[in-house]
Amino acid sequence: MERTSILVVDDDPFVMDVIKTVLEKESYDVRGAVNGQEALDKVSKHMPHLIVLDYMLPELDGYHVCLKLKEDAQYKHIPIIMLTARDDMDDKIKLLDAGVDDYILKPFDPRELVARVKMVLRRVTQSLDTNSLTKLPGDISFSKQIEEHMQKGTLFAVCSIELSDFKAFNERYGFEHGNRVIKEIAIMIKKLVDNVGNEDDFIGHIGGVNFVVITTPGIVDRFCTELINRFDLFIFSFYSPEDQNKGYILAHNREGDLVRCPVMKIRIAVATNEKEKIFTSTQISNIMVKLKEKTKSVAKSNYVRND
Repeated sequence: MERTSILVVDDDPFVMDVIKTVLEKESYDVRGAVNGQEALDKVSKHMPHLIVLDYMLPELDGYHVCLKLKEDAQYKHIPIIMLTARDDMDDKIKLLDAGVDDYILKPFDPRELVARVKMVLRRVTQSLDTNSLTKLPGDISFSKQIEEHMQKGTLFAVCSIELSDFKAFNERYGFEHGNRVIKEIAIMIKKLVDNVGNEDDFIGHIGGVNFVVITTPGIVDRFCTELINRFDLFIFSFYSPEDQNKGYILAHNREGDLVRCPVMKIRIAVATNEKEKIFTSTQISNIMVKLKEKTKSVAKSNYVRND
């Protein structure tokens, strides 16, 4: 697994040594630069996950290094923590306007630096991993949650939630109407987890009409049953009265033929490690492939467990 890389830019050898030491203890891959131009050169060769940048640098100072990076589409996403001895409010606003993600006043406590680095990295990861439509975390967060469960050896149940015939619905009613369905389902799942789930259950949106919930085996049957009941009652409200009466809509299939498509159904594949030992994410993926095929063989909304 690739280590998180951090570029430290400071012309003071003592400060550089302190920062590298504390960050390397946290298992970060730390590189150094002693001036602004060297920093830009190193960013172009080895793009870091984060930059710790001193304000006062020879020739090209930290402020202008930041401006150059934020003006470049290739590097503007890299978070920057600025080290500064200036405690003036105007300077702080200037740095934030330049695109600095955080700043630390010199002299600083190394523990604060580590905490700020972790906070910024966590915030950026969550931002990149958040679905813009539902504001739920995505694949990255889901993978981390699963890894934690497997490392700790805790019991878990992974619910992969999908909708059938959503493409036909989008064709018939348009993407805006389809997005409303997705947002409402996200709210439905969150409310249901709040009602019947555990406090630390995970809810994710991994794209399109694909959601995931990580809960515990003892809760999963109730969760799936109630979600199916709620969905089947709610989904009809998104269809026109005419289509509700018919029980289907007309849409094109992959061959371009106009065919009857039923009202959307919800399908849930549930992989638990209660009876079947699961040690890797690949195992979960393989289990899900088989379970999803089973859910597709049933005409109505349904869920299937691996045990």
